[in-house]
Amino acid sequence: MDVSELRQRVEQKSASLPIALPEPQVAAAWRKVEAALTWQRQASHHYLICRDDPLYPPLLQQIADPPSVLFIKGHPEALLRPAIAIVGSRAASHAGLALAFQLAAELDSIGLAVVSGMAAGIDGAAHKGALSHSGSTIAVLGTGVEQIYPKRHRQLYQDIQQYGAVVSEFWPDITAFAGNFPKRNRIISGLALGTLVVEARRRSGSLISARTAMEQGREVFAIPGPVISGDHQGCHDLIKNGAKLVESLADIVEELPPLLQSHLQALPGHVPLQTEHNSQLPFKTLLASVGYETTPLDVVVEQSGITLDLVLEQLLELELQGWVAAVPGGYVRLKRN
Repeated sequence: MDVSELRQRVEQKSASLPIALPEPQVAAAWRKVEAALTWQRQASHHYLICRDDPLYPPLLQQIADPPSVLFIKGHPEALLRPAIAIVGSRAASHAGLALAFQLAAELDSIGLAVVSGMAAGIDGAAHKGALSHSGSTIAVLGTGVEQIYPKRHRQLYQDIQQYGAVVSEFWPDITAFAGNFPKRNRIISGLALGTLVVEARRRSGSLISARTAMEQGREVFAIPGPVISGDHQGCHDLIKNGAKLVESLADIVEELPPLLQSHLQALPGHVPLQTEHNSQLPFKTLLASVGYETTPLDVVVEQSGITLDLVLEQLLELELQGWVAAVPGGYVRLKRN
């Protein structure tokens, strides 16, 4: 995005207002615009994405109040991947941290990105799990993208940029402010097909993400736990109110076909699902890349030579036709020629 393009957008927005803005307010607005563009030019991995940009996440477009601008450090195309959000307690138990790490790694193994808030506890464990095999993860911050919060996550902040993206709707230099964190939770759930709550007390802030996911019409998953300590009361409440109870990745995977179908239809340049010509087998090239034992998604992509987005489309169609099944760790073939 260049200065003239952003200036034109601001002028169009100003012209649509019922009253003219005072000159000092206009000057202040231009200073902010120039500062944002200066930030974007500082590094090749800095991006400003407006709502009409092809890289703006289509699922985020669908929420009631999508951010008008996203500041991104890393790879903006990561925001177009199908994703699951993982959230939970900042003061999580060892078991909760281990479970968040494991599920995030397993989600990555079947081609799903992991979205979270880079907070202490479950958020950090989820990001680390997704990154454990150089996978893709997205951190949505309640600060500007130049602020590392909490400070202990400095290395995590760098690693996420290398393999995924750090995202915020706030100006890059905005520091931590309590009121901004609940606001950012709508973006966490808005980027994802569904939101998984791993460990949460009844008043946990992570339940805001679950609530916004419900309001956005997205799937909500929750992991139950012991009833004595109270650390899982929030998850139990979610399950009572209709969230999907999760004991393993399979509980999430079985909900994915309709969710992925919706996501793929929203992607820019979506190619309608169809079978290959001159063959009685659907998607012959892709089908040959799926074995009768679990085949990881990255192996399917490598062997087929097909792009990830198209692989996900075709696998979904093959699953609906009963040719393959999604299982923990990848896909298996069910029928022979």
